[in-house]
Amino acid sequence: MACLIAAPSSGSGKTLLSLCLAALVRQRGETIQTFKVGPDYLDPQLLSRASGRPCRNLDALLCGEGWVRRSFPWWGSQANHCLVEGVMGLFDGRGPGLAGSSAELAQLLGLPVVLVVEASRQAGSVAALVRGFRDHQPGLVLAGVVLNGVSTERHQALLSEALAAIAMPLLGVLPRHHSLNLPSRHLGLVPAHELEDMDRCLKEWAGLAERHLQLDQLLPLLAPPPPPGPGSPDPIRWCLEGDGAGPEPTVAAAPVTLAIASDAAFHFRYPEATALLEGLGVRVQPWRPLADEALPAGSQGVILPGGFPELHAAALAASQRSLAELRRAARLGLPIYAECGGLLLLGQRLEDAEGVSHPMAGLLPFSARRGGLHLGYRQATPLASGLVVRPGESLSGHEFHRWELEPLPAGALSGPSGQQDSGAPLWQLEGWGWPSRPEGWSRPGLHASWLHLHWSGCPQICQRLRDAAALVPPLTPAAAL
Repeated sequence: MACLIAAPSSGSGKTLLSLCLAALVRQRGETIQTFKVGPDYLDPQLLSRASGRPCRNLDALLCGEGWVRRSFPWWGSQANHCLVEGVMGLFDGRGPGLAGSSAELAQLLGLPVVLVVEASRQAGSVAALVRGFRDHQPGLVLAGVVLNGVSTERHQALLSEALAAIAMPLLGVLPRHHSLNLPSRHLGLVPAHELEDMDRCLKEWAGLAERHLQLDQLLPLLAPPPPPGPGSPDPIRWCLEGDGAGPEPTVAAAPVTLAIASDAAFHFRYPEATALLEGLGVRVQPWRPLADEALPAGSQGVILPGGFPELHAAALAASQRSLAELRRAARLGLPIYAECGGLLLLGQRLEDAEGVSHPMAGLLPFSARRGGLHLGYRQATPLASGLVVRPGESLSGHEFHRWELEPLPAGALSGPSGQQDSGAPLWQLEGWGWPSRPEGWSRPGLHASWLHLHWSGCPQICQRLRDAAALVPPLTPAAAL
């Protein structure tokens, strides 16, 4: 059975070990399916690149236990090997409890844990740390430890003896090595597409795994889970047929085309989002605002996922055709769904990381600038019927950003939002340790919020977006108007 790679805290080396193992398996000509606990986009991009397969998120809070129990064996059993990378520290979840933690996921799926310990400044104390993690949660199996940041053979000998004293297997070490210094920024590791010479890094990571990990003990821990029983539906079909969280879908009279922003500024999305839409018969077309592209001909709706628009604000402001196309889509009634970074594109102005302000699409009455960190799970209660939500529902999402919105008075607005009602708040958000607040924008054709949703936990959103788009005539090229 696969293992879960966890750690005492973030920054300990979970991703590094996962990448080394994935690179090694690929170099040996075998396949590996990777998973990531929690609502992460950046680590999964790296794991997808290393494994050659889409990394799947496992998050019972966002998706529900039913989805997690079905998706893990479905995709995990399709490869020769399988691993799950944890989130934050082993016992860190929503608030002080285990909900949403790696430990909860390990117990839900019956996975043994490999603990990665950053030991560069430790010797005998590592035994006390590991003993505490081993004994903290009854029923959780700690299969062994990998030590990160081991500098010398003498250091490794000290740590090895300390672990032997508590009968804890040492499954290998990660030495200090230039390829293991992954760059990061304000939301975590940099995206995979920004890493220079990734192919060289993969070769070096595979070599480090060969030389420094106890593969005779680790590789058996990467055995894939048993496949689902005969007749078990794939998770996408299970979601859309109503056995999951969503209703039985209706069938659109004709195929629907949705454009989704897909470039270096907008790439925070789960692979299931596209799969769920395609399962409803939707044609998903990529759109690159950074390349100043027109919306794809025939588009009947626009999806703006999260990403890093704040790092590309000048280039987005210069993409006049793309911004004009977004305004035209709104004027013609095409439904627009925006999350987090996608929300920032809809405002009046966006400050970049250096504090320089740039004009955006001008569809919503705010300017955005860097502020404090907003991070955590949120429960969202819709305040009225909107494009994809209804009163009486409760949706679980995740908020993670460092940019803040400054509302603008109606007289200060430019562009289309200056001539129309900005809309009612979308929903009420509640989260552990955060005051309840109204958030987002809701109009008949617009859903815009900071909140990231995993649509496997709310597939009705895909259906409603598809159905709203089906009512709109396909977009014709601007020159033909």
